[in-house]
Amino acid sequence: MDLLPHLDPASPTPLYQQLCASFERQIAAGELTTGERLPATRELAGLLGLNRTTISAAYELLEQKGLIAGHVGRGSFVAGRPAPEALDWSSLLNRPARQFAVNLVVNPAAISFAASRPPEELFPVEDFQRSCEEVLSSGHLDSILQLGSPGGYEPLRNYLLQQARGERVLGPDDDLLITSGCQQALDLLRRVLVRPGARVAVEDPVYPGLKNILLEGAAQLVNYRSGRAQIAVLTPNFQNPTGLTMPLAEREAVLQDARENATVLIENDIYSALRYTGQPLPSFKELAPRAGTTLIRSFSKIAFPGLRLGWVIGPRPLITALRETKQLSDLHSDQFSQAVMLRFAESGRLAAHQANMVDAGRQRLDAALDAAARFLPAGSQWTRPEGGLNFWVTLPEGLDAAQLLERSQREGVSYLPGEVFRVERPQHNSLRISFGGARPAQITRGIEILGRVFSAASEVQKQAEREPVTAWV
Repeated sequence: MDLLPHLDPASPTPLYQQLCASFERQIAAGELTTGERLPATRELAGLLGLNRTTISAAYELLEQKGLIAGHVGRGSFVAGRPAPEALDWSSLLNRPARQFAVNLVVNPAAISFAASRPPEELFPVEDFQRSCEEVLSSGHLDSILQLGSPGGYEPLRNYLLQQARGERVLGPDDDLLITSGCQQALDLLRRVLVRPGARVAVEDPVYPGLKNILLEGAAQLVNYRSGRAQIAVLTPNFQNPTGLTMPLAEREAVLQDARENATVLIENDIYSALRYTGQPLPSFKELAPRAGTTLIRSFSKIAFPGLRLGWVIGPRPLITALRETKQLSDLHSDQFSQAVMLRFAESGRLAAHQANMVDAGRQRLDAALDAAARFLPAGSQWTRPEGGLNFWVTLPEGLDAAQLLERSQREGVSYLPGEVFRVERPQHNSLRISFGGARPAQITRGIEILGRVFSAASEVQKQAEREPVTAWV
């Protein structure tokens, strides 16, 4: 052995640990190779002027780490290099903790009210397959499979622009960007517009996917009714999670406030095509096409969420910035999906499927509201949406929806508790029921189970309140 370890007797680290660390470094650097014999404990003790027990303790520690192997009568030999230290991912990533993770893989034996999604049993699979076959045989497959524009598949972009003109939601200075669903649209807008500390106005309660995106950008979230903000992101039609619709007078007031305070107004309009009752109300974009508002829409709620197809309509400078940011992320959204969706729409199959979705959604909403009236405990309140896929339940005071979730899941029913959607106000006794993905009979059965769980908890609470308190004297 050519290199003697350097040890510091004045160090607070014990000498045997210093010796072990020195050998460990030499083995890691390849200065001591596998199979090489270490000096005998007596020999090394003499060379270093140490007690033999110090050397023995160091060798024992090296053997525990698997770096050397001792053989009786032969000595100690290098067994191999140390494994590289594991990276400290928690410090490397330095990401904020998420409040709640939504598991979108639903147990088929359970009734899930946790995800706001359309019913897959209504997907027109044969019509979708026909649309795929027509695209595959269209003669344009080579260009579809090639790299495309970050702005989106141009034929679909033109189709959506034409639709927007017909609905009067395309301003004279607007452009359109196709995105990988509404979620990517929101994330791109956050990347382009939100600076750390920016005040962003949202509904309270709010969709957690939006909430987490904005918190990722270090935004300051405020209730849109509580004061001025640089940016406002609102869902005026069948808002997630409440299912409520913003009245026309309030829409006009929001627009007026945005004009007076130079607020960037973003309208998340992914549910408006699922109206079951009542009359449609004009969007912010339709009310003020020249005001610079931005409109987000998606095929995910009326067709196939798995295709991840959405789009943004907004002022041309903003769309240009979004397109450049999107190109850095994924170059462009999948073109084959865009081409198939275009064919699905132009063939009339999308309109037919949307009509089926509206009819099925009406039946599901009716079943949900009827079951709520029959089974939820006295004192409960809930919203009565005119469309969409969700409604909001507020339980009697004292019940905690998050604490009751585990009990409900044991009974085979899941939902999202209100605290997931919180912005400023506590939502302990609230929850979201997403009824769109379940059949009417499942909805009735699921809310009946929830009613039983909530009612039992309410009775326990009442009993505790009735129990006399013993006076201590």
